[in-house]
Amino acid sequence: MRPHIRVLALAAALAFAAGPVNAEGTLPDSLVYLRDIDPTILQDIRYASFNNFVGRPLDGYEAPECILRRDVAMALAQVQKDLAASGRGLKVYDCYRPTRAVRTMANWANDGRPGSATKRFYPKLQKNTLFASGYIASRSAHSTGTAVDLTVVEMPPAQVAKFDPAATYGACTDPVEKRSPDNSLDMGTGYDCFDLTSWTSSSGISAEQHRRRMEFVLAMRRRGFSNYKREWWHFTYGAPYAYYDMPIRARR
Repeated sequence: MRPHIRVLALAAALAFAAGPVNAEGTLPDSLVYLRDIDPTILQDIRYASFNNFVGRPLDGYEAPECILRRDVAMALAQVQKDLAASGRGLKVYDCYRPTRAVRTMANWANDGRPGSATKRFYPKLQKNTLFASGYIASRSAHSTGTAVDLTVVEMPPAQVAKFDPAATYGACTDPVEKRSPDNSLDMGTGYDCFDLTSWTSSSGISAEQHRRRMEFVLAMRRRGFSNYKREWWHFTYGAPYAYYDMPIRARR
């Protein structure tokens, strides 16, 4: 291949890998609904609800559905089978995330407002520091369908009270009974808890909570997932190659 053609080809490949692909209303062949791969994995898609650090459904979350790249969903199904032997299972909080939702997070973090209504997610920080602290990014692997936020539950899952947007809940670092409702194993903090105790190897949690985290990380690692050290719930699988911005719509 001639040099100038190689340069053009490389530029095109980089543009494809880095830029959002706007497939409005369609699901690319590489992405699947997790329910179609393993309907036994619980779903509690927080960014389609009011129970998140922004305090409202994020742009692009038109339905509470988990969408992932096919190979990621298949690997997650293997983890689910592995956990079944111990009477446990997975619950996902977030999967594919439209790039418009990532922008919503950025706009929220930098809007100059105090954010007191959702302070329970970042009890020791100011929301305009969440980017610098590494808890929010301007580009997310979630937008490629290769990242997933999730936890572990006892099976069958316990019934849990419905989230009440008008209620006052404790900080994500509080004891589990004070936090917003969740039927997952207590990992030391709630989901999307922007705090040092959310670091996977934090020493600020109990020995039992630490043991649960390590077992969770090991179970995910066996099937090819890598954990993000600042968030015990965040895992990636494989290399991202395209960012998407189509909305999440109900599975048909």
